[in-house]
Amino acid sequence: MSLLPRTAEEFSSAEYWERFFKKRGEKAFEWYGDYNKLCGVLHKYIKVQDQVLVVGCGNSELSEQLYDVGYKHLTNIDISETVVTHMNQSDATQTPYQDACYQAALDKGTLDAMASEEEGALARNMLTEVIKQLAVGRVLSVGGRYVCVTLAQESVIKLAVEHFVQLGWAVRLHCLQEESGKEEDSFSLPVFVLVCTKFRQPMPAPILEMCLGEDGAPRRLTQVSELLSSVREHQAYSVLRKKLRTGTDACSNPSLNLCHAKTGLPRYTLTVQDCSPGAKVPRSNHFGIFIVPQGSETAWLYSSSEGRKQLAASANFRRLVIVAMHRNQEFTDMQAVQSELSPMVMDLAPPGMPANQQVPFLSVGGDLGWREEVSRGVSKLSGEYCVENVKGEDGELYRRLVFLSNAALVQSESRLVSSNTSHHKKKSKKKSKPAAPPTTSSSSLSVDSGFLCCAHHEVMVAGLAMLGLGTPESKDIPVSVLLVGLGGGGLPQFLRDFVPGITVEVVELDAVVLEVAKEWFGFEPDDRLTVTLGDGLERISALDKEGGCLFDVIMFDVDNKDSTVGMSCPPAAFVETSMLQKVCSLLTPRGIFMLNLVCRDSSLRQSVLQRVSAVFPSVLSRKIEGEVNEVLLCSREEKGTSDAARVLPSLNQAAKNLQRALRSDRTGTHRSPHIDIVELLKDLKVE
Repeated sequence: MSLLPRTAEEFSSAEYWERFFKKRGEKAFEWYGDYNKLCGVLHKYIKVQDQVLVVGCGNSELSEQLYDVGYKHLTNIDISETVVTHMNQSDATQTPYQDACYQAALDKGTLDAMASEEEGALARNMLTEVIKQLAVGRVLSVGGRYVCVTLAQESVIKLAVEHFVQLGWAVRLHCLQEESGKEEDSFSLPVFVLVCTKFRQPMPAPILEMCLGEDGAPRRLTQVSELLSSVREHQAYSVLRKKLRTGTDACSNPSLNLCHAKTGLPRYTLTVQDCSPGAKVPRSNHFGIFIVPQGSETAWLYSSSEGRKQLAASANFRRLVIVAMHRNQEFTDMQAVQSELSPMVMDLAPPGMPANQQVPFLSVGGDLGWREEVSRGVSKLSGEYCVENVKGEDGELYRRLVFLSNAALVQSESRLVSSNTSHHKKKSKKKSKPAAPPTTSSSSLSVDSGFLCCAHHEVMVAGLAMLGLGTPESKDIPVSVLLVGLGGGGLPQFLRDFVPGITVEVVELDAVVLEVAKEWFGFEPDDRLTVTLGDGLERISALDKEGGCLFDVIMFDVDNKDSTVGMSCPPAAFVETSMLQKVCSLLTPRGIFMLNLVCRDSSLRQSVLQRVSAVFPSVLSRKIEGEVNEVLLCSREEKGTSDAARVLPSLNQAAKNLQRALRSDRTGTHRSPHIDIVELLKDLKVE
């Protein structure tokens, strides 16, 4: 029969505590830990010679053990009739003691037991007497401390901390972590010790501090909300730790952030991946740690569930912890990272791992990778952003635009080249060992406009083959493109520089994105590449209303800021039937609508496809390998969509024609593009 509370409300029920002590009988139950667990922090704040009021002591042995080690001035009070009968104590909500007669008040779980959202009156009564009157000099002397052992449920700790802050006391909270190997018999939640110190005069500004362990260095906080957030993080970690130490689950990918001790900023993100049931793992391969190179966090292998499963299967450990390093943090070398992580990651080891097991740290080529932030700013529409240079696992340098509200997503990416190097280097799938940080300064690097980093951009370019470009008949026929979504400008610049006879209008909502593209991604508009600042939906509606303006290609490559929807590209309004009809009306008879679709919700994806197919007679799709993205190529012309054998082979020759056109139109300073049109169109699917 369990004696632990089944619900939070039971903590505040006198009847529960009455039943609890009767069931325990004379045997002491060390609620929230015994003396050995608490003595370090208690001795730190309570002196042997202090007069100590022990609030809600129960029949705990804590008072007795404190007495045995020299604390001779203890007064015990409680609320349970059973304990009061045994120990002749007072009720904790009524303290008939003289003013300023104690130097410390020790509360072990009593505040938790009384502070309940359902029974707030009882909590307020206790705070009025045991906390509020302590604060104004009723019981504690100046310099006295209220020391409260608590599980720090948010409703409880918020009530207490806000009260003490309002009265000008200093507040410090210690989080006591359970020792490794004791998870089976411990609470899932960690135990906290709240220490509130009274001053002669109230402090003008709040003093809030958080400490990890009994001797951890205090981290100063400025607001109660920060303290509560830190408590939640420690609680989440403790629950996760117990779950991981008592079982394995290949379908679950729990993750947590490890923050810098002084700044509180996220430093590492740890994701746990267990091996699949039935996997043949060597007996000694219990646990491994994989360090993701800086700049590679968004790669499919590290950022997606399927990718992490593949990585874990390749590493062949029972459990693999995948570690990503955060921006704006200094990392010296692999040895320093290992030393910093070792004490924490061992808490996440799988059950049954021998105590002396050596845990290997794995990485790509034994290197941390390289990242350099070159710019940071704020957009009113998209929030804070940064522009950074990174070294890819292929050894090449890349420049990225990242909005920090979704730091796992690269908004735009371009390859960088030195002004003095050759620009004819092709993509290589072979991973090379990352080199040391480049010695070339950012000012001497330029964007390679002939290289498209995003695979869906390559497919969009390849889709131009459906226009029949590259034939002698099409040589002098102009091509007009409307693109919604600028990003870094790589796609529209590629179209302008390498597709003969093309003109591009880009519609971009965010003026800051345009400035970033110009300053950091080499974007240079001209008479063949123009930018309209404004809402893409409004621009299409205006063009439809005006009439007379037709495009050969309309492209949607715009992200959805609403993370609650299962479609991150485009926003839902862009694929409503009314908008699709306007797009169709703006296309020439041979025109193509290209949509970058990123949809994790299968039913939502099917709904989008149905709407698109209802407007466009021909719809082809191309999945992007290793990504959620797919590109829809939609035509006004009926191409026999029910017969894939008729549609796809005809594109093969068109792809070859477009490839020749891209390669033959280069003169002067323009470079040959790194794109294989034929290969990109091989895996088209008729929807």
